[in-house]
Amino acid sequence: MAEQGVAAVDRALAILGAFSEDGEPLTLADLAERTGLYKSTVLRLASSLERAGYLRRRHDGLFTLGPALLRLGELYRASFDLGERVMPALRRLSRDTGESAAFYLRDGDERVCLYRVASTTHRVLHYVTPGTRFSLSTGASGQVLRAFADGAASLPPDLQEVRERGLAVSLADRKAETAAIAAPVFGVDTADGQVRLVGALSLAGPASRFTPDSIEKMAGSLTAEARSLSKALGGG
Repeated sequence: MAEQGVAAVDRALAILGAFSEDGEPLTLADLAERTGLYKSTVLRLASSLERAGYLRRRHDGLFTLGPALLRLGELYRASFDLGERVMPALRRLSRDTGESAAFYLRDGDERVCLYRVASTTHRVLHYVTPGTRFSLSTGASGQVLRAFADGAASLPPDLQEVRERGLAVSLADRKAETAAIAAPVFGVDTADGQVRLVGALSLAGPASRFTPDSIEKMAGSLTAEARSLSKALGGG
């Protein structure tokens, strides 16, 4: 008799749940033992799961999880608003360093401030609000967005250094008397499952506050948050 209704769904999910984090393939006997189902039932349900891409049976007869699950996982990640991940990181950075924290995306030859938390210790950069655009050729975040862009195989020495360090420092904005540091944030592209640059996490403030010692301390906080955010987005 064919498996029907909720019971069949529960049994199919039990089969998928039988796999452990070590990724080891399982035999039919393993699946039967771990689910408490008859081998004939496991085999019948496994065939359906395999046709749908949720399970894969190798040439040696062992079972592994299928690629359809990766797509579901990426859709699950994508269902979260990026801001839900980024804003807490920006608040922590601004609180811990006293500087304004922002997250930038690349849009053609420009960088766009997508999220920002303003410093409460000074009023420099008060004009930067979400949606503000800057040239991609300026600022620490601009350096990061260029250095880690897709296809950036051949880079000038300064951007190659940024790529190797995983950090950019900008102290040259004399007009605004500001300075900034930035680090890359990575995530998984839901279209092809590849890890790619999502944006740049940055700290900015008065140039006078960006001394070698303070930059070193800020860099530690910034890179830690960037790594944590990348991990949350599937790119770490």
